[in-house]
Amino acid sequence: MAKAQPRKIDLLGNPIEYEVRRSADASEPRIDVDIHGVTVVLPESEDARSSRLLKENAAWVVDQQRKYDTYREQAPDRTFEAGEVFPVLGEDREVVIEPRRKHDVDEDSIRLRKSAVEQSTVKQVLENFYRRRARDYLTDRTDHYAERMGVEYEKIELRNQRTRWGSCSTGGTISLNWRLIMAPPEVVDYLVVHELAHLTEQHHGREFWQLVGEHVSNYKEKAKWLEQNSTNLIFTKSDL
Repeated sequence: MAKAQPRKIDLLGNPIEYEVRRSADASEPRIDVDIHGVTVVLPESEDARSSRLLKENAAWVVDQQRKYDTYREQAPDRTFEAGEVFPVLGEDREVVIEPRRKHDVDEDSIRLRKSAVEQSTVKQVLENFYRRRARDYLTDRTDHYAERMGVEYEKIELRNQRTRWGSCSTGGTISLNWRLIMAPPEVVDYLVVHELAHLTEQHHGREFWQLVGEHVSNYKEKAKWLEQNSTNLIFTKSDL
């Protein structure tokens, strides 16, 4: 997905900065708004005007940005040192740095190998720890639901997408944000089911949400949680 330079537009008297991206996976133009800002996503073959799309949805865009501005103010300002707290599958755990053979996590703490930290940084070691656990956990949950839903995917890619928690390509690649490992298990399951459902229904129409609801009965609550708590699934405010 190509990334363009930030642009500016006035919507209902509000200055809005946004990005334009083209995606081979997008079937129609859309507007993404989250804690990172506003992004207009266009299909590669689409000759649409992003400014027109934004103006047609001006009230919604302004409302969404105000909402996410509020969420952004709640973002934790974490430090990278022993004693700091980071979430793993929805539960806060204290970072412990100690001599040990490998990294591990228990009910109360994330235990990092001291020698690895000394050769790098706490932030890098912690991110590597998260990515490895995300790979294992997300693969397991994706395999679980793929079997239940009777679908097959090509592969899983872990990303650090700024504007999306997941995506499903027309070729069957499931892309998931590694930071999902910080979210509660039921929220992770919702995201996995959401993306797998696109293998059957490549839209967000009634049939799509009906399919999601067959496997996550309270999916609206999970989607709302992710929207409201996405700022907790970061390392520091500098990641915003």
